[in-house]
Amino acid sequence: MTPQTLLAHYDSTALWPAPCGLTVDAAYQSALQVRALRVARGEHPRGYKIGFTNRGIWERYQVFAPIWGTVWNTTLSFCEGQGEVPLAAACQPRIEPEAVLCMACTPPPAPSINQLFDCLEWVAPGFEVVQSHMPEWKFAAADTVADGGLHAHLLVGPRVPARTLARDGEGLEALLAASRVRLHRNGQEVDSGAGANVLDGPLHALQHFLQALRTCPGSTDLVAGDVITTGTWTDAWPVKPGEVWSAAFSDVLPRLDVAFR
Repeated sequence: MTPQTLLAHYDSTALWPAPCGLTVDAAYQSALQVRALRVARGEHPRGYKIGFTNRGIWERYQVFAPIWGTVWNTTLSFCEGQGEVPLAAACQPRIEPEAVLCMACTPPPAPSINQLFDCLEWVAPGFEVVQSHMPEWKFAAADTVADGGLHAHLLVGPRVPARTLARDGEGLEALLAASRVRLHRNGQEVDSGAGANVLDGPLHALQHFLQALRTCPGSTDLVAGDVITTGTWTDAWPVKPGEVWSAAFSDVLPRLDVAFR
């Protein structure tokens, strides 16, 4: 499929008639062309999503390495603990509870965990609404890349300055990795997980992503203000209008609730 066709499916929420037919590397180049089309029509990149950092779901989805895609001004919203997200523009939407990071500056080359911490502004709980334009969420890795990294929307909860949580990156990563989340739908627990599920911790996920981003031809480096969502701590669960979901984190991150309409 051409970048124009991919964007048309994204806009219409129509399922793809067939897989993208690309290699993973070619899919990233196609995704960058879609990114250019979206910028040309007035959308603004606000950061990135990192997907498939949770090794526990690799076998289920048959994707065995992390992927990434762009987060947009049109797909990003903030709240102070309770938010609302429309689903009309999402194709087969699912929900993922995640840790979201915001960059204060561009990281140096091959940064350590402590150097990444020095480049952080805040940490927050987040719900990423993911989507797939392949029927029944059956896809190859290249399809997920060409499909915008499966990103539909990111709701960011209360933002906590990174330096109020720990003195360095190793300390923050230990806190986040040990933290757990309980995911509820309409008051009933449906899943649970831990920060360690995402490549041993969100800062390790960020470190892995940054290397992948910087080795992708034509990609744009991280800059101050970029928001990065680092991967789901649980499985991705189908959602529909009228439901209320909550993520109760054991420590470090505040609770986050979302109502879907």
